[in-house]
Amino acid sequence: MSAADTTTPAKVPPPRPAPPPDVPEQPRQKRPSAIAAAPWALLAPCLLILVLVMGYPLVRLVTLSFQTFGQSQLWGFKPAESAGFANFTKVLGDSGFWAVVLRTIVFAAGSVIFTMVVGMLIALLLQRVSGWVKTLVNIALVASWGMPIIVATTVFKWLFDSDYGVFNALLSKLPGVDMIGHNWFASGPEGLLVIMLLVVWGAVPFVVITLGAGLTQVPKELEEAARLDGAGAWGVFRHVTLPILKPIIVMLTTLSVIWDMGVFPQVFVMRNGHPESEFQLLTTYSYDQAFMRNDYGQGSAIALITVVLLLGVVAVYMRQMLKIGEVE
Repeated sequence: MSAADTTTPAKVPPPRPAPPPDVPEQPRQKRPSAIAAAPWALLAPCLLILVLVMGYPLVRLVTLSFQTFGQSQLWGFKPAESAGFANFTKVLGDSGFWAVVLRTIVFAAGSVIFTMVVGMLIALLLQRVSGWVKTLVNIALVASWGMPIIVATTVFKWLFDSDYGVFNALLSKLPGVDMIGHNWFASGPEGLLVIMLLVVWGAVPFVVITLGAGLTQVPKELEEAARLDGAGAWGVFRHVTLPILKPIIVMLTTLSVIWDMGVFPQVFVMRNGHPESEFQLLTTYSYDQAFMRNDYGQGSAIALITVVLLLGVVAVYMRQMLKIGEVE
């Protein structure tokens, strides 16, 4: 055997395993706390502005309602004194205050009902007219909606003027009607009716435009099916249109109640800055107590009671919206 036969054969290294394919790096999942904080971070600027603009006046209103604060305290001659619940006791024990509350509720209820009925009728009518008529009506609605309240109030004062009013002249043209020289503001109910018409005139455009947008979402197939089942116009509106528009109607009604209970410039300007007792609503009554009688504590108490009443309306609205959400 030769030497070459006795040499040890060289060992061949085993093949290296192929490297694993590149696995894409999984994105890191955000923490639940970061996801929950994102909406608050986006809302922070708006909330800060609301706190600065509305927070301080509300805190100041609550503070004044529990203090004795008059002209002397306003000018710094005397320090404000704590009155406890004396302002609220005096307000709630005043029969005149409850008369104002009842008048405000009746005024707001009448304005809201009138606004919603007229707005719904106009919105339904606009669905059945030609395009150019609908455009003209919408232009008129937006123009009336954009008119400043002071200008609109001045126009209504002229329309219902006892000597030169156009409304009295038009009514006098009816057979057997003589309204020349009639003073609509000689009595509280007639004067508040005129102010109610002014409020409704300014609120109807918003209601019509909003309801008109809602009516475009009513499926035509459901209306056709209801007509095939024998339903008339009222039946289609009651069983098809009204349920679909219910969330919008609830929203509009709630906003209208809040706005109409807070009516101030219409009454103030219509009565030349001095509303008589039969024209007083909660807003003007609070202003009268604070700035005419210089009792800022009692005026603040009335304003705070008004805020509480409006919060009750908002609570009812939120409850209705939650019910609608659960049904859907």
